[in-house]
Amino acid sequence: MKTKTILEYSDVEIIAASAVAEALKNNWAVSIAIVDDGGHLLWFQRMDGAAPISAQIAQGKARCSAIGRRDSKIYEDMINGGRTSFLSASGLDGMLEGGIPILKDGVCLGAVGVSGVKSDQDAQVARQGIAALGLK
Repeated sequence: MKTKTILEYSDVEIIAASAVAEALKNNWAVSIAIVDDGGHLLWFQRMDGAAPISAQIAQGKARCSAIGRRDSKIYEDMINGGRTSFLSASGLDGMLEGGIPILKDGVCLGAVGVSGVKSDQDAQVARQGIAALGLK
């Protein structure tokens, strides 16, 4: 039997605070979702001015990244490269840049998904949140 590392509420608070601070610093109105390794929502915030649809997209990006154990951008790149069959993947939405897995010692603990600005900026906010835990 193995011991499993999980995100605790205090970890989620740290990620969220850092992600929100990054968005505020850049005047970006975004939605931010943090999920566990199964893609289940642990924390969510739609900032003032963020489009309503960004709420759904951020959660989809986070879920896609957690379940896939990789950046959601990888799926976007595959689809844009011609592997359109990924569009029919069951249960995977949010296959757009902006979902970043939370990895510790090569194990996925969850993910952060952000939506509301340019995709690379969404990813920047997510990465900043994760970096606050000393993880990449």
